[in-house]
Amino acid sequence: MSDTHIENQHQLANIELKRRIALLEERLLEKERAGESLQDSEKRYRRLFQSAKDGILILDAETGKVVDANPFLLQLLGFSYDAICGQYIWELGVFKDIAASREAFKNLQDNEYIRYDDLPLETHDGRPIAVEFVSNVYLVDHSKVIQCNIRDITARKQADAERRQLIAAVEQAGDSVVMTDPRGIIQFVNPAFERTTGYTQEEVVGQNPRILKSGKQDELFYRNLWDTISSGRIWTGLMVNKRKDGSLYTEETTISPIRDASGRIVNHVAVQRDMTEHLRLTSQLQQSQKMEAVGLLAGGVAHDYNNMLSVILGYTELALGKVDPAESLHADLDEIYKAAMRSTEITRQLLAFARKQTINPVVLDLNQNVQSMLKMLRRLIGENITLAWLPEAGLYPIKMDPAQTDQLLANLCVNARDAIADVGKVIIETKNVVFDETYCINNIGFVSGQYVLLAVSDDGGGMDKETLNHIFEPFFTTKEMGQGTGLGLSTVYGIVKQNHGFINVYSEPGKGTTFKIYLPWYAGQTIEVQREKVAEIPLSQGETVLVVEDEPLLLKMNERMLEQLGYRALAAGSPGEAIGLAAEHAGEIRLLVTDVVMPEMNGRDLAERLQSLYPDMKILFMSGYMASVIVHRGVLDEGVNFIQKPFSMKDLAVKIQDAMRGN
Repeated sequence: MSDTHIENQHQLANIELKRRIALLEERLLEKERAGESLQDSEKRYRRLFQSAKDGILILDAETGKVVDANPFLLQLLGFSYDAICGQYIWELGVFKDIAASREAFKNLQDNEYIRYDDLPLETHDGRPIAVEFVSNVYLVDHSKVIQCNIRDITARKQADAERRQLIAAVEQAGDSVVMTDPRGIIQFVNPAFERTTGYTQEEVVGQNPRILKSGKQDELFYRNLWDTISSGRIWTGLMVNKRKDGSLYTEETTISPIRDASGRIVNHVAVQRDMTEHLRLTSQLQQSQKMEAVGLLAGGVAHDYNNMLSVILGYTELALGKVDPAESLHADLDEIYKAAMRSTEITRQLLAFARKQTINPVVLDLNQNVQSMLKMLRRLIGENITLAWLPEAGLYPIKMDPAQTDQLLANLCVNARDAIADVGKVIIETKNVVFDETYCINNIGFVSGQYVLLAVSDDGGGMDKETLNHIFEPFFTTKEMGQGTGLGLSTVYGIVKQNHGFINVYSEPGKGTTFKIYLPWYAGQTIEVQREKVAEIPLSQGETVLVVEDEPLLLKMNERMLEQLGYRALAAGSPGEAIGLAAEHAGEIRLLVTDVVMPEMNGRDLAERLQSLYPDMKILFMSGYMASVIVHRGVLDEGVNFIQKPFSMKDLAVKIQDAMRGN
C-alpha cells in the first residue's frame, strides 16, 4: 500500500472524527438549549402560578397530599403555606365537606376531573365563601399530579342574587314598569303593566307606547315629554291613557334614563302608578269635607237667623193681640207674621242640612210611612207623571223621626217632578241591603252593615257631572230665579247624615236620575206612630219662671211673652246673673227656661247649679239647634224638655205646661 493511499485514509478518518465531534458538540448545545428552555418554561409557569388570580392547589396523585399552593389560594382561605402543604386535602378543615371523597381523588385517572360549579367553603377564620372547583390529572416528569383550580365566586353569587331579587321586585311590583330603547320602542313590561292596560308583554314588545294614547293630552304635551327624556332628564307627571278595552285611566308616571359606562343613554325606564281609584277616593273625600264645612257655615247662619226671627215673630204676635182684627193694621201685622213663619222653614232646612235640627226618632216601618204619603205625593207631582210604588216585603225597621221621612220623600219627589219636562214616571222603591268591607273601603264615608234602601228614580232630563258635584250644597239650584231656594236636596243630605245613613246619586244627561238612600236597620219592633193633637193655649196660674237668654232682644221678647201668658218672669242675660237672681228670690221658682249655648256656662250646667237651690224646679231648654251638651249627634236625651227657636207664644205655652207637669 502506497504512502499516498495511507495518507488519504488518515485524512478521511480525521474528517469523520471532526464531523462526529461537531455532531456531538451540536447535540450537547441542543441539550444545553433545551435545559435553558425548560428552565425558562418552569420560570414562566412559576410566575403564572404565583401571580394567578384564581387559587391553585397541586396534589400528589399517588398520596393525595398537597405539594404546592399559590399565594392567591393561601390568601383566599386564610392558611399559611406550611399549614397546608404536606397535608391530605380531605383532612384540611376547609375542604371537610367537599363531596369528592378520598377515594375519588385516589382513583382519578388521566383525562378525568372533579368539578363543582358552586362549592360552599369556610375560610380559616370562619368566613363563608363560594368557589368554583375543578381538578385535573397531569403527568409531570413521569409522575401524576392533580391540579385543583379554585375560583372565588362569592361576589358573583351575591350579584346574581341581587339581580334575581331586583327582577323579582320588578315582576311583583304593584306599579307598572316599562323599559324602552333610546328611540322609545318597548323592550320589557312587567305583569302590573299587563294587569293595568290589558295588553300582554307579547303584544307590546316592539311597539311604541303611543298605543296607549287616549287623546286627552295634546301633541305639545308629548313633545315636551320627549324633549325632557331625550336630553337625559327625568320626567314626572300625570297622564290619561287608554286600556286595551278602550276604558281610560289616569296614571302618575316617572321616566328615567339608563346610561352605560360611557354615559350614553341606552334605555328609558318608566314607572307608572294607576291613580284612577286614588283620584276618585280623593274627590269623594274632598266633597265630603266641603259638605261638612258648608254644613258648619249653614248651621251657624241658621242659628243666628233664628234668633232674629224669634224676635220678629214674638213681637208681631204680641202686637196682633193688641190690635182689633177689623183694623187694616191687623192684616198688615198678619202678613208680617206669615212671612216670618215662611222664613222659619228656610232655617229649618238649613239646620237639617247641618244636622242640628231637633228630631224625635221612633222605630218605624218605612213601607208604612211611604204608603201613608202616596196620596199626597201624587198630588204633589201632578197628573202628567206616573208614580210607581215598589216596596219589598219583610222590610227591616229603622229608627228616625217620621217627619223626616216625609221631608225626604217630598223633597225627592219635587226634584223628580221638576226634572221631567212633560209626561214621565217616578218610581219609589224599598229594599233590604248589606254593605261588606270591600264596598266600604272603596267608598269614602260608608260603614259596613245592614241597611234599608229608599230609592227614588225618575226618567227626566238627568244631570251632568258638574251639577252632580254641587246638588247637595245649600242654595245651589239649576232652576230659574224665584223657582226654588236650592235647599231641598241639601235638606235630604242633612237628614240622611243625621240618621247615620248614606246617599248615592246616579244620573246622566237625558237618562234620568236615581237617588239611593241607605238607612241603618234597627234591631227592634215597629211601633205605631201617634200624631200629636193640636192643643189650645194653656192658662197660667201665676207661676214664677226664670228665663235665661244671652241675646238681649230675645230676652226682652221672651219676658214679654211670659208676662202675656200670665207668668211672673225673672229675666237674666247670663248664667251668672241667673244664679244671682235665683239666690235673691224669696219665693218658689217653678220653671227655668234657658238657652243651651251661652258664655260662662252652658244651659245644662246652669240647670244643675240652680236645682241645688230649687230641687223641684223644672227645666225647659231652648235653642236654634240642639247643642252637644244636651244632644248626642242631634238626638234628644231621654226626659229632656226642649223648644226649637223660633217659636210662637202658643208653642211656648204648651211646652211650659208639659215641662211643669213633668211630661
